[in-house]
Amino acid sequence: MFEIDWMSLALPFAYITVLGGSLYTFSTIYRKRKIAESANLEPWFPAHLQRNIYLTLLHMEPEAGQEKAPKIPDSVVRAALLRRAVEDIRRIIQIRTSKQALNTLLQRGSVGEDLNQRFLAAEKEIEEELRDVVSEANALSPGWGQSIFQSANEIAANTILRTRLEEIEGRLPADKQWWEKRRETIKDEFMKELDEESAKGVTDDEAISVTSAPGSAKKKKGKK
Repeated sequence: MFEIDWMSLALPFAYITVLGGSLYTFSTIYRKRKIAESANLEPWFPAHLQRNIYLTLLHMEPEAGQEKAPKIPDSVVRAALLRRAVEDIRRIIQIRTSKQALNTLLQRGSVGEDLNQRFLAAEKEIEEELRDVVSEANALSPGWGQSIFQSANEIAANTILRTRLEEIEGRLPADKQWWEKRRETIKDEFMKELDEESAKGVTDDEAISVTSAPGSAKKKKGKK
């Protein structure tokens, strides 16, 4: 039988143990540093006002001198949750439109990694927000979570359309004024061209008259 030299094997095992411990320590410190850096990054979106309003209505505290908090009607709470979902739709649209441009800028090296970390944190936050809204909707009305974002999407689309119409209506006076000036300019240029053509026509007639005058004189002399 072979005898195992434990002393010769102790050194490799000790090396592996030290290496594994070093890698674990490095990984732990690196993750903590990344978490701290992510916490210090500026949020991609501002504070979620609609969510704060909903949570305030949902957890109303009693006023001074009262034992119970005022009862908030369910219709008001549902409306606040719907407005929260509309804001989530707006943020989803912004994330989708910004993602491709951000990836292009990252590939070109035009932006830093901190901006990408902010964007990834915003994506994760909106995913958690959507799940929370669906859960709250089902708690208020069973099955509402399946359709709340459909309703919110319609409201968001109508809001965007109404905003664009208001912008167009707001530009109407300026556009009308510009068109009036443009029409006057076109009219002046057209009249100027007519005057030039008329003057040119008079000049040509005079030239023809001058050219034909000697010939007529010769014919008169021949008749005599």
